Amino acid sequence: MDLLKEKQISSITVKELCELADINRSTFYAHYADHFDLLTQIEDELIDDMNQYLSAYNFEKEEEAVQMVEKLLEYFATKQDECKTLLQKDGDSSFQKKVTDVAHRFIMKNWMEVNLLDRNISEYLSAFIVTGSIQMMKMWLYNGMDKSPKEMAELINNFINKGLFGLK
Repeated sequence: MDLLKEKQISSITVKELCELADINRSTFYAHYADHFDLLTQIEDELIDDMNQYLSAYNFEKEEEAVQMVEKLLEYFATKQDECKTLLQKDGDSSFQKKVTDVAHRFIMKNWMEVNLLDRNISEYLSAFIVTGSIQMMKMWLYNGMDKSPKEMAELINNFINKGLFGLK
């Protein structure tokens, strides 16, 4: 994570990783194929952890959707350093794609079922809502989490359910 804060994964060498972790290369290669494999495993562990965290809750009603987003933000807050590094402020990382998939499964599934939208537009709406929500979460992380998870969840939910003109 320290190296990723400084440079892109493609610029990081296994030698640098081994020196920083104080391990030899054979130990590294006993666990990972290369540095990309290490990053993938770190991302997958965070996504599995996020899935387990969210699966502990049952979200079926609209007010519970706010709680779901709040729980996701709380999770990001507990893993702030990792999420901030992996979500890359100006990039579209593989981790962001994985978070997007989680959001589609947990957030959009319930929201789409409640609102019974036409399948022809639901994919477009889903992409709009989830991508915008993730961008807001990234901004929140990079702004030093200047609002509470509850405040951010309510803001995201208001944008989704009331649009720009529904806010006061």
